[in-house]
Amino acid sequence: MFHLPTGDISGLLPTRYIESIHSESEPTVRSRAESLEFALLGLLSQDSLHGYELRKRLTSIFGPFRALSFSVLYPQLRRMLEADLISQEEVPKGGRSKRVRIVYSITKKGGEKFAQLTESVSPQSWDDDNFEVHVAFFSPTSTRNRLRILEGRHRRLKEKAEILRADLERSAVGLDKYLIEWRRHSLETAEREIAWLEEMIQSERKSS
Repeated sequence: MFHLPTGDISGLLPTRYIESIHSESEPTVRSRAESLEFALLGLLSQDSLHGYELRKRLTSIFGPFRALSFSVLYPQLRRMLEADLISQEEVPKGGRSKRVRIVYSITKKGGEKFAQLTESVSPQSWDDDNFEVHVAFFSPTSTRNRLRILEGRHRRLKEKAEILRADLERSAVGLDKYLIEWRRHSLETAEREIAWLEEMIQSERKSS
């Protein structure tokens, strides 16, 4: 099993190119809200779940440092209900309790959208906000698109590492030593992920 390297890789730098792969009319994951919708569709494509379990699994995907409150989750679920991407059902909790819990399931329309999203790739797919959620659902994604996402992320981080390396090699007159150490740490973090990506890309190419 492959694991993403830990460490802060935030702070995207300007890119020198625009990679246009699919037309604007095709659904892609662009914003954080769309990233959340993609993750919810992916989880519900595996099983019907209630709100607490959804939040627990989303935390596993996005990580403990991107807290997802119910004030964010339930409005998103409501929007997806209104769009007929998911359905809800009241299910008895069981035992002596007379209370019910609301269980969410993916609809046919939601399943079709999730399938489209796993097969639609754009430069946003390897942004910091979206890359990890795409990796979380790599299994239903085609090898071709897994490679495109991994290679896009690799290019993005190689560019970032080149800029950081050049910055460190220049005279650091006037810069605080702690800032220099932070930039060195950022470069090392980027280099670790680049190495991991290269292993993943090689593995995907062998299996294709």
